[in-house]
Amino acid sequence: MVRGKVEMKRIENSTSRQVTFSKRRNGILKKAYELSVLCDAEVSVIIFSQKGRLYEFSSSIMQKTIERYRKYGKGGETNTFQSEGYMQQMKQEVEMTAKKIEELEKSQKKLMGRGLDSCSFEEVREIEKQLILSLTRIRERKALLFKEQKDKLIEKGKLLIEENKKLSAKCGTKPWEQEGIEAEGGIMSLCSQSRQGSDIQTELFIGLSCS
Repeated sequence: MVRGKVEMKRIENSTSRQVTFSKRRNGILKKAYELSVLCDAEVSVIIFSQKGRLYEFSSSIMQKTIERYRKYGKGGETNTFQSEGYMQQMKQEVEMTAKKIEELEKSQKKLMGRGLDSCSFEEVREIEKQLILSLTRIRERKALLFKEQKDKLIEKGKLLIEENKKLSAKCGTKPWEQEGIEAEGGIMSLCSQSRQGSDIQTELFIGLSCS
């Protein structure tokens, strides 16, 4: 019986479509196997059904075959071109980064007072402004840290005084109020001394100190 010509279009009936898919899928996988055995060829077939189910055959390791296809396939030249473009882009980015690093190193040396021979009067004035601004910010940060430390010490002193009162009450003795006041005053005195020390001119160091 002569088989009629099948029209190449989507089969509308879902049952017929599934049956046809199963038959032809098995036929393709069988032919791929035969081709690999009879001709000693490296053959790989990947099929996804309409529902996303995977069917595959490979005469060797599938991943190796895919890598080989990527290397020798039609897109090989395009991939090579893209790789060269990517490498060129990376090279330009490296060069730009190297230039930025060089500029930052020069700027750091100038801020440390070195390499100023080539600077003009305006450049030196600009460097001076940057140093003054940096010094101001450092002193502000130092003052904030000092205040936080002072508040912690005062709070700790108060807790010690309260603890002293509680312990004295348990022991039936008179609290050492005078000593407690002196202790709190000592904390305030220490903070005052630290405050005076903070008013001393602050030196600005940028980078590693040079001997």
